[in-house]
Amino acid sequence: MKSYKITVNGNVYDVVVEETGSVASAPIAAAPIAAPVAAPKQTAAPAPAAGGEGKIKVNAPMPGKILAVKTSVGASVAKGEVIMVLEAMKMENEIVAPEAGTVASISCKEGDAVEAGSVLASLN
Repeated sequence: MKSYKITVNGNVYDVVVEETGSVASAPIAAAPIAAPVAAPKQTAAPAPAAGGEGKIKVNAPMPGKILAVKTSVGASVAKGEVIMVLEAMKMENEIVAPEAGTVASISCKEGDAVEAGSVLASLN
């Protein structure tokens, strides 16, 4: 028996897997899955709002390519308003403002490749 900790969509599961000697043996039944264990919260020290950076960060949810930037620095945006479009896995994903505010900075331009978690824009 081997124990593994698996994270699926932010939920952490403890899974036990039984090893068998042969592939041709009886079918392997899945071990019961325990209730989700809360993942530890990652906290980082807040970065100072210097160099035109806003207090509210808009991060890339996944790696991809910026197809379009729909706003500009200084523009007012409403909560849920599209800021830019990110192409990932051949799908267009709208990146929206998490809160109403003013665009303080845009950290990428059309055609840029971005990594998951990278700051795309910031709002005040």
